[in-house]
Amino acid sequence: MDMRPDPFVPPAPLPRTVPPSRLEIIRIILRNPLELWGEPSYTLPWIKTSFFGQHTLIVNDPGLIKHVLVDNAANYRMSDIRQLVLRPILRDGLLTAEGQVWKRSRKAVAPVFTPRHAKGFAGQMLRQSEEYVRKYEGAGPAGQVFDIAADMTDLTFAILAETLFSGEIVSSSGHFADDVNQLLHRMGRVDPMDLLRAPSWVPRLTRIGGQKVLEKFRAIVRDTMDMRLAKMKADRAGAPDDFLTLLLEQAGPDGLTKDEIEDNILTFIGAGHETTARALAWTLYCVANSPHIREAMETEIDAVLATGADPVEWLDLMPVTRAAFEEALRLYPPAPSINRAAIADDVWINAKGERVGIPADITVLIMPWTLHRHELYWDKPRAYMPERFFPENRGSIGRFQFLPFGAGPRVCIGATFALQEAVIALAVMMHRFRFDQTEATNPWPVQKLTTQPQNGLPMRVTPRIISQAA
Repeated sequence: MDMRPDPFVPPAPLPRTVPPSRLEIIRIILRNPLELWGEPSYTLPWIKTSFFGQHTLIVNDPGLIKHVLVDNAANYRMSDIRQLVLRPILRDGLLTAEGQVWKRSRKAVAPVFTPRHAKGFAGQMLRQSEEYVRKYEGAGPAGQVFDIAADMTDLTFAILAETLFSGEIVSSSGHFADDVNQLLHRMGRVDPMDLLRAPSWVPRLTRIGGQKVLEKFRAIVRDTMDMRLAKMKADRAGAPDDFLTLLLEQAGPDGLTKDEIEDNILTFIGAGHETTARALAWTLYCVANSPHIREAMETEIDAVLATGADPVEWLDLMPVTRAAFEEALRLYPPAPSINRAAIADDVWINAKGERVGIPADITVLIMPWTLHRHELYWDKPRAYMPERFFPENRGSIGRFQFLPFGAGPRVCIGATFALQEAVIALAVMMHRFRFDQTEATNPWPVQKLTTQPQNGLPMRVTPRIISQAA
């Protein structure tokens, strides 16, 4: 008889049972778009609907997702709303560029993120994680409460700064996590003017407060570029061979413009670490509420670290830890929506012969948030069950059923980097400390640029060795 307790069901909006009015839609999108979706989005393979006169196809069927993102990807461009939200922040960075600009940027960045190259960052990821967790050493036997959402933002920024920029990001801010939160709160959300497809020059009142933070980030990027260019000019052999140098060497008529280089650096500083940070925080929260998973992770982590295995091997040697992170990615996908628009008329036919017509200009909305919680594709979809991703089970998960990093030509270029970073960070933290919820821990997922806990994620951090000896 299995005496294991029921799996933890973390907080999330319940599917709506009544369609919202137009006014309610605006209010929900301004407050939290994750609260918009009704039962059909969690139970049907696809839905055709209309938002403010714009026809929309909501896609959950893995076969149809593959058609849009891979098989006929050339027929689908970025949707207008997505670009209206993200381009003011990232301009022609890798996430928002299209056409030849995107191709040039992808080609320039790709060598840094090959699996072989990404594995070379493991040692730096380990050192930065070990250095960061020193802040928890003074917690004492009773522990101390920290905002884990902010901490994970700081940790992943430290890792990104060291691995991709050799620690040479010019920033005088001691509150980087607060700056990121302010930027995403003000800039990374849909404005009513976006719903009305107003031109980009029309002011977005919801984003006015974020302009100063964005200008601050842009200044950091320019100062970082100038410092590295000066070093390269003085002694090219002495400059680090990292992401920053690689991008700067792509400048020229056949490569990237200076503005495009700035946009890509900003993309990785502002957003490249943000997704991993959010997923790490949600992982620690879910694990704290799943004692049997935490015990299995601690056992696995302790055993691997006792062998002295190189951190480059941890991703393969810690399947339970990886599964705990991936299950958090499923329930709280950092990028909760993938937006496209059809360029020309298209049609998809499934195995049953059912046809889905996709007219030109229709918005195609692929929602990892609803797909990952969909009743057709997951058992107990709202529950935190990392065993889904154990090696013996993960083969049953379809490639287009689980999309934390997207798919197709625009799949996240840093997926391997993020997975390795997450497992190393979790191993370092959970080997030495336990993370538990407090009375103040009451997270609610909200969609900004990423899926983040509203008002932070306070958790009590306690040294493991002291608690075990007690």
